[in-house]
Amino acid sequence: MTSKEIRIVYNEYESLDQLDPRDRELAQAAIEATKSSYAPYSHFNVGAAVRLDNGEIIKGSNQENAAYPSGICAERTAMFYASANYPENAMTAIAITASQNGILCETPATPCGACRQVMAEYQSKGKHPMEILLIGGKKIWKFGKVDDMLPLIFDSI
Repeated sequence: MTSKEIRIVYNEYESLDQLDPRDRELAQAAIEATKSSYAPYSHFNVGAAVRLDNGEIIKGSNQENAAYPSGICAERTAMFYASANYPENAMTAIAITASQNGILCETPATPCGACRQVMAEYQSKGKHPMEILLIGGKKIWKFGKVDDMLPLIFDSI
């Protein structure tokens, strides 16, 4: 038997002002995206913004449906739109945030497992690490690549 360890490294910031300008721009786009969320059941408005290697920023928001689970998360909304409309461009970063009743959640909202796996797929497709910014009102977490949020990525096929 061999014992192994998985180590996750990320940076924590206290405010948007501490981010570099490109990360701040992406975070603000994710915050803006929460305004187009359709969440009449959970009242949990999620926004995501994806930066492509050409500098384009694509926004997405969660879209709920009474026929649960027919809705879709903000992260997948943004990534699927980016892939459908810019299939040759790699996704280099994604910012994610959430609000309730118009107020940014204090701690960052983390993506679900399905969204993490979709991020992993597009990171692999783009042959480039995809940075992840999780934006909260009191703290911001930055991960250097999807592997840091989804160790042991499913990539066996």
